[in-house]
Amino acid sequence: MLMSALILLVLRACMMLEAQLQVGFYENSCSMAELIVKQEVTNAFFKDRGVAAGLVRMHFHDCFVRGCDGSVLIDSTQSNEAEKDSPANKPSLRGFEVIDSAKTRLESVCQGIVSCADILAFAARDSVEITRGLGYDVPAGRRDGTISLITDTRNLPTFTSNVDQLIQNFKNMGLTQEEMVTLSGAHTIGRSHCGSFRDRLYNFSSTTSQDPSLDPAYAAQLKKQCPQGSTDASLVVPMNPASPTVTDVGYYTDILANRGLFTSDQTLLTNPSTAIQVTQNARNPFLWKSKFASAMVKIGQIGLLTGTAGEIRANCRVINS
Repeated sequence: MLMSALILLVLRACMMLEAQLQVGFYENSCSMAELIVKQEVTNAFFKDRGVAAGLVRMHFHDCFVRGCDGSVLIDSTQSNEAEKDSPANKPSLRGFEVIDSAKTRLESVCQGIVSCADILAFAARDSVEITRGLGYDVPAGRRDGTISLITDTRNLPTFTSNVDQLIQNFKNMGLTQEEMVTLSGAHTIGRSHCGSFRDRLYNFSSTTSQDPSLDPAYAAQLKKQCPQGSTDASLVVPMNPASPTVTDVGYYTDILANRGLFTSDQTLLTNPSTAIQVTQNARNPFLWKSKFASAMVKIGQIGLLTGTAGEIRANCRVINS
């Protein structure tokens, strides 16, 4: 009886927390907020189309560590190593300057009103939309966190994760297996540094140098782009070579052709249930885009700070006090 009452209280608390986020949250306090963020994302995208993938990934990595509180935006100091400098985030995250530009403009017209966490959530949505994904309403009202620790990034999914690890990572965040497969589709845009998958080409195991699950022709192409022994950290390849700046189902068709770039991509075929979901997504682009939009809204509600919790940072890189 006591346990049932406790569960009920927790559920009510979660419902109240989510209810504090509202679509159009800044309508009266800063009506230009979402438009200003969209303008900054658009300007950045036409200078560098890869920035969209960086902003989507940044929102994801923010929400998976301490919740969607903008902690991934905080710079390291002499006394503290922050999330953004973790190997899980650096150098894969990019687009920090877009958030900075939006914040600067917003502070000039609505000082102390719009949180960095909300700016990042808006920017991720705008990035999906500008790359031809489905737009979606972003409930807002998040507050900014004041803690960012490099050690907190240890539980982020990695490019070497297997399907069971991915399912558990997402479950820990309150996300289902299907939502994990759906959100993995974000890898349809963007790029990767060679170091993230080099072992699949040259040092896979003690018995074989090349990952046998990797399409041989694709592996040969990757070896040309990422030569063995190269130490050039600037070498990058597109996640989905056919349409690297378009949010489409190319990611899933690549996996079905054994052309998933990361171990964490190709592993989706090793589980019967996730393999079925990969096939369904590849065959129904609109369904996947709809599921992706819904899953992005759900991600944006992880571990919220609302009301009087946290703060509204004046500078997204630095806590106020």
